[in-house]
Amino acid sequence: MSNNFKQPLISNFFGNNRKKRNPRKRKKPDQQKEEKRVENQDKISLEFKKEKQTIKKKRNLQEKKEKEKEIIKPKLEFVNETKEQEQESLHENEEELTQQFSSEEEFEDSEEEIPTEEKPKHKFQMYKEKSVKINPQIKTKKTNKSKKEEYHYEDYHPTKQLSVYWKNGQNVPFLFLAKAFQEIEQYSGRIKTTEILGNCFRSILAKSPQSLVQAIYLSCCKISPDYFGIELGIGEQILQKAVSKSIGRNLNFVRKEYDKKGDLGLVVQATRSNQMFLVKPRPLTINDVFTKLHKIAECHGSNSQEKKISMIVSLLVNSRECESKFIIRILQTKLRIGLAETTVLIALGHAFYLNEKYYQKKKNVTRKITSEILDKYGTTVKKNYHKYPNYDKLFELAQKYGIDNLTEKTEFTPGIPVKPMLAKPTTGVKEVLDRLEGYQLICEYKYDGERAQIHFLENGDLKVFSRNSEDITQKYPDLVKFIPNSRKDSVTSFVLDSECVAIDPKTGDLRPFQILSTRAKKDVQIEDISVDVCLFAFDLMYLNGESLLDKPLEYRRKKLYESFNEIENKFTFAKGMQTKDLAEIGDFFKKALAAGTEGLMVKRLDKDAYYQPSKRTFSWLKLKKDYLKELSDTLDLVPIGAYIGRGKRTGGYGGYLLACYDEDNEVYQAICKIGTGFSDENLEKFTKFFESKTISRPLPYYQVSTDLSKQPDIWLEPSVVWEVSAADLSLSPNYYAAYGLAHPKQGISLRFPRFKRVRDDKDPEDATNSDQVLEFFEKQTLHK
Repeated sequence: MSNNFKQPLISNFFGNNRKKRNPRKRKKPDQQKEEKRVENQDKISLEFKKEKQTIKKKRNLQEKKEKEKEIIKPKLEFVNETKEQEQESLHENEEELTQQFSSEEEFEDSEEEIPTEEKPKHKFQMYKEKSVKINPQIKTKKTNKSKKEEYHYEDYHPTKQLSVYWKNGQNVPFLFLAKAFQEIEQYSGRIKTTEILGNCFRSILAKSPQSLVQAIYLSCCKISPDYFGIELGIGEQILQKAVSKSIGRNLNFVRKEYDKKGDLGLVVQATRSNQMFLVKPRPLTINDVFTKLHKIAECHGSNSQEKKISMIVSLLVNSRECESKFIIRILQTKLRIGLAETTVLIALGHAFYLNEKYYQKKKNVTRKITSEILDKYGTTVKKNYHKYPNYDKLFELAQKYGIDNLTEKTEFTPGIPVKPMLAKPTTGVKEVLDRLEGYQLICEYKYDGERAQIHFLENGDLKVFSRNSEDITQKYPDLVKFIPNSRKDSVTSFVLDSECVAIDPKTGDLRPFQILSTRAKKDVQIEDISVDVCLFAFDLMYLNGESLLDKPLEYRRKKLYESFNEIENKFTFAKGMQTKDLAEIGDFFKKALAAGTEGLMVKRLDKDAYYQPSKRTFSWLKLKKDYLKELSDTLDLVPIGAYIGRGKRTGGYGGYLLACYDEDNEVYQAICKIGTGFSDENLEKFTKFFESKTISRPLPYYQVSTDLSKQPDIWLEPSVVWEVSAADLSLSPNYYAAYGLAHPKQGISLRFPRFKRVRDDKDPEDATNSDQVLEFFEKQTLHK
């Protein structure tokens, strides 16, 4: 009995009783585990579902891209590894900010994408299509033929969606402008570039309008109007020394990194991003940078190099994030983001319009604003800038009178050069008559010289401006001396359009442009002049306080002949003849060639033949001698690559890769390789010139072949324009000029290109554009 009794007692005490005493405590952990397991399964299921949707969207996007690639897509050689890292970093930051600022509803599980009408919560949602990682291949305008791309200014509020905050009325942080540049750098295409910069200008206009003009100049890598003659470009040696001091590394390190990255701006940005600072730099403002750049440009005399380095270092050590990169590039006068001044002007017009019509009236921008309306105001600003190329004055007038009254209030003023009117090329006399049938015509010699705009002010001052608005008065002291003597007594002020041509002073014979180009450009003394010139006047744009731009050419010519007297071998009128007869024009053309000119200019005289600054129009046609054996016209192209010379050309560059300029997409498109037409002197001079212009890889806005065998030995920055002739144009799969416009999978190239001369009067963005290349090709095909 006792044994039977004790055994259950011990058993109950250590086993059964303990289990009965705490039955729930043994079960609760299992229940919790089960609940957690179910909960985790739900989470995993939800996450899997989200991941599945994400993969589905990515797959759809990839399939869409692949379809686009099958239709078109020139293969391009693009950005360096550093830029790719920057892009990845940008998108990582985008995802972080998206999670931080967006509501949970935006990321709920759904089969539908976020609608494009939904207003963004932060900067990175300004452009919905940009949240996808950038395709490195530039989409040329042919991809948008079926559907026109539109602006989306409604996705941005000028005071609430700022990448960098500042109080109203304060000077704008330079980082705000730099981040706009950074965003533009990530994307290609005029529409997106204009939209980003337009939003930047809108915010500055709304919060701190006093900073807008400075922001505009910095966007153009300028610190003053062109005619002021203040040059900003700083030599590479000075910049490298400044970078070395600002990052605390020796010059060898800087040069080594420069060779790797091909961009001094990236060198300083990458190095500074890895540095730690005890004292946080004082944030730079747009005014700080602009003012310092002015001081750097105006620094001359003894120790000027050391002073410039010191000022550059002070900017760099106070820079944040991407600021240092763009400070360096502005000092080099190349932002390298494909931002042309034309786009800056259009973006400015958009900002003026949207600020005046919406923000000031406390109205929200809606999708009802079409691209046509926006571009109308962009064109308004562009036209008035060409008539009065001064951003300070343009801003003052727009603020005071409004964008709609800008044209009325912008007055052509002597002393301020206008952008010259340009002519369209033709294939021959027959095309000229076909184009201008029914109009009164004047045929004039087309002289081989330098375009000169002569301004005579009421105070007696005389100024000479080049085609690109540069003040070249110092180059022509002889013009300053004798031109005032050619005017009649009744003339108190005038602006002439003319051609300055080298001549033989004894015979009066015309000499080629190459002779004129040997003349010094600055501080020329009359007693030292070895190349005599004659001024051939062909248009009168301003007379005695009245602008003649809106008068027909017939009236302007009449006033020109009434207001001036010819001075033999010094000042004369362009030789001309009024006719509509095909044979007479042909004979006059032959006389022009025999006289040593380039050919003829044929112009309309009727009531609609106004002077249109900076516009290339069919009111003026040029008929050049080249059409007899080659193209209807020469092309102005930009060297973007060089080939190492061999044989007799060993020790320098023996050939170059040339490109035209695509204005719509703001890219340089390779068009041909050139190796003929150069003298030994040319080759030596160009090799030295390009020493400071070499880069390690093609720039993001170059459209070139990815086939290494067709790439140049050395890549070059766009820095000069060359006039080039050729036998004809042909389709090519290896070049990208006007790609997809004449053939779906080919570009246009030049056959037997030949160097003619350097175009000092043109900037790279003024080079022959892709539309003109296509026009040449179509004319050639038509006349074959």
